[in-house]
Amino acid sequence: MNSEKNDASDVIDSSLLMINSFLKHLESERRLSPHTVSNYQRDLKEAARVLRQQDWAGVTVHDIRSLVATLHRQGKGGKTIARQLSTLRTFYRYLMREGIAKDNPVMDVRAPKSGKRLPKALDADQVSQLLDAGIDKSDPLSLRDQAIMELFYACGLRLAELLSLDIDSIDMSAAQLLVTGKGNKTRQLPMGKPAVTALKRWLKARTLFVKDSAEKAVFLSKNGKRLSPSSVQQRLKRHALERGLDDHLHPHKLRHSFATHLLESSGDLRAVQELLGHADLATTQVYTHLDFQHLAQVYDGAHPRAQRRSEDDEESS
Repeated sequence: MNSEKNDASDVIDSSLLMINSFLKHLESERRLSPHTVSNYQRDLKEAARVLRQQDWAGVTVHDIRSLVATLHRQGKGGKTIARQLSTLRTFYRYLMREGIAKDNPVMDVRAPKSGKRLPKALDADQVSQLLDAGIDKSDPLSLRDQAIMELFYACGLRLAELLSLDIDSIDMSAAQLLVTGKGNKTRQLPMGKPAVTALKRWLKARTLFVKDSAEKAVFLSKNGKRLSPSSVQQRLKRHALERGLDDHLHPHKLRHSFATHLLESSGDLRAVQELLGHADLATTQVYTHLDFQHLAQVYDGAHPRAQRRSEDDEESS
């Protein structure tokens, strides 16, 4: 028994010795920063823990794949796992140089792809807090910004789509916009009353900004040119802070809020796909991801067997 404990202790000591030797190599030979060396150390300790302190020279490609699977099950993202593998590849190049390892078991192992991260949608109260706040109707810039925010949320526009709007894109009598999206594809979008009202106010004030009668852009800067993406982003952030929203507000979050709220209310995925201008329904399914808690609430409130299940639970308790 003591012999087995000593053997395990020797493996652990040898593993730590190899890691420490590698870290010294990074500091002295490669002259990496202390922060970078610390990151390498953290990754190697994590790998050693998952691999249960195996002798590094005896680790196989199957062990590395098992490591990836374990990290993935633990909820580690694709980027985190990719960094871990990058650390191990560098470590094994060093071990091969030192004659400790014969090959690099990490060379052909790849991390799983990261899922597309979506922005958190504003809830209905936050939207009201943003859009229903009083504005200074004597300030043309405030009127412009209000119209921009209303259109983002009312129509689910991309930033580029909003900025490309021209005067002839608007059919005010029908409360519709003609939008040019990705692939130069156009789609007709309805506008709600608040968006129409805000847009009418801005179009009256827009005349104060016009420097060239040939400029057809709906949204103009102070110098009379088509508004830039950075200007819109900065103004949104400013208004969100002024109206008490702590989260960073950007155009895509308003687009995502539009899609999420519309899908929650209607359940019509195809309609949301058309309104967003997605060529593939799968894109909409990811983009308008619904919180499971919301789905559970819908199920409990609507499914005929859900209530019976609850009653059965009560009887059995």
